[in-house]
Amino acid sequence: MRRTRTSRLTRTAVVVTGLALAATACGGTSGDKAASEGKSKNLGIGLAYDVGGRGDQSFNDAAYAGMKKASDEFGYKSKDLEPSDGESDADKTARLESMAKQGYNPVIGVGFAYAPAVKAAAAKYPKISFGIVDDSTITAKNVADLVFSEEQASYLAGVAAAKATKSDVVGFVGGVDVPLIHKFGAGFEQGVKDTNKKIKVIPQYLTETAAEGGFSSPDKGKTAAEGQIEKGADVVYHAAGLSGQGVIQAAAAHKVWAIGVDSDQYQQEALAKYKDYILTSATKDVGGAVYNLAKSVKDGKPLSGVTRFDLKAGGVGITDTNPKFKTIAGLADAVAKAKQDIIDGKITVATK
Repeated sequence: MRRTRTSRLTRTAVVVTGLALAATACGGTSGDKAASEGKSKNLGIGLAYDVGGRGDQSFNDAAYAGMKKASDEFGYKSKDLEPSDGESDADKTARLESMAKQGYNPVIGVGFAYAPAVKAAAAKYPKISFGIVDDSTITAKNVADLVFSEEQASYLAGVAAAKATKSDVVGFVGGVDVPLIHKFGAGFEQGVKDTNKKIKVIPQYLTETAAEGGFSSPDKGKTAAEGQIEKGADVVYHAAGLSGQGVIQAAAAHKVWAIGVDSDQYQQEALAKYKDYILTSATKDVGGAVYNLAKSVKDGKPLSGVTRFDLKAGGVGITDTNPKFKTIAGLADAVAKAKQDIIDGKITVATK
């Protein structure tokens, strides 16, 4: 299911040209000065993907959709670049600085792993707007921290799982054992337990670090889901990026429910043969965040600081595109009520 690094890098080279990471090491060029002073023509969005890259049918693809929408609307010639296996923070920094130097604005790092790189690049190019998805630790006038209330969408996924399960056992597969993914797991378990305290939740995190492949290994996701299914789980929710494709594959093979994440995975072409077993997806509008940042730059009022996308703002949610979502007794009504209770402040969702 996953495309190779070689094919991704080849595609990127065809679609967008002119990246020379080595150029960032030269320093002192007129291009550096122009970008630093904000004099370069804005070519559009410079987008640097997280682990798993474009084609994950989830997080990164959502960011691409936002870039494409902005580029089509504003006539931009935006650039998107893939990560490299085992790359360092210095590699990420060089990637961002190269795009800033060439005149891309905003430059966006997709994923919390870009925090050190965004901080460094933003300091070097103060007239360029930078964005980072899923991080709220950077304090700089030219950085927009684009963060989401993932726990709220996960709570709704938990409500749906509790209504759909027949075995009273459900599973959660997190890609990497980090605080961000704990938000997904905490919200999901709370939603399950608030709906039916008797239901057992089996959580599992694939790896300790992203470098170990937690977000980029469908085989790991498949193995984890199969283990949970063997223990009786008939609904499995994943927050595992590309690894989640393996979770969905396992669910379909065993004819149990999978719950997707970030994008509406029921509608993803690459997952079409498994779609009948994708009950719903807990989404976050990464594409909307990317688009909004690009528009703010175009309008001359670039976003800065922490911008949160929650359930009330429509930044997170849950899908009902699978027709079976509405056929399970009480499911749709329970989700709708939980959603309104969260928006009204009657339910506070845990983040850990």
